[in-house]
Amino acid sequence: MRNLLIWLAAATAMLLTLTACGGNPVEKAVRDAMLQNDTTQARFDSIASIIKAGKDRYAQYLMPDGEINYAALASLADEVGASLRPPMHWNIAAYGVRQLSLSIYFERSGSMVPYDTPDGRGQLKKAVNDLINFFPAHDAGHVAINIVNDNIYPYQGTVDSFLQDRNIYATTAGTGNAGYTDFQRIFNAILKAQGPGNVSVLVTDLIYSPADTKNVSIDKIFNEENSLATSIFKNYKGKSIIVNQLMGDYHGMYYPYNNTAVKYHGQRPFYIIVIADTKVMDAMAASPDFKNFMNLSGVRNSYRFNQGGSQVDYAIVPDWRDNAGRFRVAHGKQGTLTNCQPDRNTGVLCMSMAVDLTSLHKDEATLCNPANYTVQSLTGFTLTVKPITHDMITGNNKAYLEGRTHLLTFTGKYKGPRDKIELALRNELPAWIGQSTATDDTHTAAPTFATTTLGLKPFLQGIYDAFNTGGNYFTITLNLDN
Repeated sequence: MRNLLIWLAAATAMLLTLTACGGNPVEKAVRDAMLQNDTTQARFDSIASIIKAGKDRYAQYLMPDGEINYAALASLADEVGASLRPPMHWNIAAYGVRQLSLSIYFERSGSMVPYDTPDGRGQLKKAVNDLINFFPAHDAGHVAINIVNDNIYPYQGTVDSFLQDRNIYATTAGTGNAGYTDFQRIFNAILKAQGPGNVSVLVTDLIYSPADTKNVSIDKIFNEENSLATSIFKNYKGKSIIVNQLMGDYHGMYYPYNNTAVKYHGQRPFYIIVIADTKVMDAMAASPDFKNFMNLSGVRNSYRFNQGGSQVDYAIVPDWRDNAGRFRVAHGKQGTLTNCQPDRNTGVLCMSMAVDLTSLHKDEATLCNPANYTVQSLTGFTLTVKPITHDMITGNNKAYLEGRTHLLTFTGKYKGPRDKIELALRNELPAWIGQSTATDDTHTAAPTFATTTLGLKPFLQGIYDAFNTGGNYFTITLNLDN
């Protein structure tokens, strides 16, 4: 109690001091924290106390329930950080994660059992165990486990018994009807059951296998699952879904669309689908506490549905080996370059930008492919993208590269006198979804069988269409002036 009183007294004193200085005390507190390199939880808590102590004056930083509006405070921090030299970034959105709960939905269908046999390496079970272990406070009663196929059934053991079980499919034998998976019932039930702060995870092979498909064409099945996905998710615009693709050993019977079971031993894809409110997903992506949960080991490909545009931290690197010509970053204007002159011999102007793309939660194949970006300019600048590695960072560029993830380089025959580079990373279904889709799964000896899933794209396209996603993950505009 004494410590609490001391903390409150210090926060009140800080509020009075800042008020006496004039201006916006919250803005001053954020600026001071950055300048003092004290962007800690304790410093954030002291700023939150200022806001709550003056709730009428600082209503723009509060939610209707009186809690901190992390998005509004993060926007203020972005503005303050951009005005500093060099620019700074404080990831305030990371503090928006409240105590969350985790619900695991573990598919137990005939085509899932071979992923966890005694003679396999157990990649599927390890991935699920990692999800539970890396979820903060997983041992404090915040995890529920369910078995799914024709319906959803509560797991009869404890979290610990699930983690320690070496043959989970044998333990859960007889639970539900393993002959088919009712995606409509399962997804609807998961979405309806989600309360505030709940994170749901479905572990599945994502093969749409409804009952009674005899003599139904595969094209009809694909159209059905596409429409089904759209009809389910269009009612949940506030949700975000991450589909993670992993690979696992598969030893056992496989059931193709034509229902003629065949024995297969090899690798097969499986999927871990994470569902949460969009603001919860944003907060988890920003929080270091959820780093391992959100970046699960073994993920081969990943895509997040219903992800809005974001502000990304960036800085033009004034002295970089790929730069050509001359330019200067305008003082106080991060996105403006002055004194732009091309190289005298080649006529080329080349500049590099360090960006932090961590918050986008995208794989390297997506982020490093220039074809996924839109670059518009009068000059016709082209783009190259590469990840920032430790060996790139030197004393001269440390302030620009450290803490950022990728280097974007623009190259063009600059003729001036003015130009504008408009850069965007488009929000589109990634190529891996089409490449991982099979339209026929009857030939297990086919080279693509080990890496593809029957009907994957129609179902995921349906989710994409439900959210009417599109647009851009982020946009950056650079104004060039000589």
